[in-house]
Amino acid sequence: MRIESRYNGPPGSGNGGWSAGVFATEAGGSEPVEVTLRRPPPLETELTLVDGAVRDPSGELVAEVRPAAVVDAVVPPVDLATAAAAAAHFPGLVEHPFPGCYVCGPQRADGLRIFPGRLPDGRTAAPFRAPEQVSEATVWAALDCPGGWAVLAPGRPYLLGRIAAVVTVLPGPGDECVVTGELLGVDGRKALVRTSLYGPDGALLGAARATWIAC
Repeated sequence: MRIESRYNGPPGSGNGGWSAGVFATEAGGSEPVEVTLRRPPPLETELTLVDGAVRDPSGELVAEVRPAAVVDAVVPPVDLATAAAAAAHFPGLVEHPFPGCYVCGPQRADGLRIFPGRLPDGRTAAPFRAPEQVSEATVWAALDCPGGWAVLAPGRPYLLGRIAAVVTVLPGPGDECVVTGELLGVDGRKALVRTSLYGPDGALLGAARATWIAC
């Protein structure tokens, strides 16, 4: 496994959702898995997965992959126009802790450009146009940042710590999708969130729950 440099999150490390999706795909199987990031995933580094442990060439633990309970709680959808209106007020357009993030970084013309803005009820929503090449890691990435932006605030950055996702159907290249996120609760430095991805016809494509850690 290798996290290519273009799939970065914070500078010098892989986007958490994309990296977790790569690790989950490598684990294989049809059952949901949960990925816990033990350190920022290194870029352009050959990683191995043995007995649920993702390690770098030195043997240092990068992440752990284990079976997860069913991910069945979803964040209700909104229509594309509502998601676009929310994205216009994406706080990361003004202040972003990692503006080069592959998923939600406004500086990345070649990224997924998912800009989650707040809805009146506190959920986040954003449009998502699926890229020409779509994999399970793409969906894991799309399900990542919209959850984080349900808790992120100016001067209070968070990083993904753990995520479990279920991908029901991959979106087609160019599909106009909607992703929603929701904060479930905060316990000290930990924030529990969930996210859902919907296709152009409103069908649920994937869902995730995640724990984010305040930096």
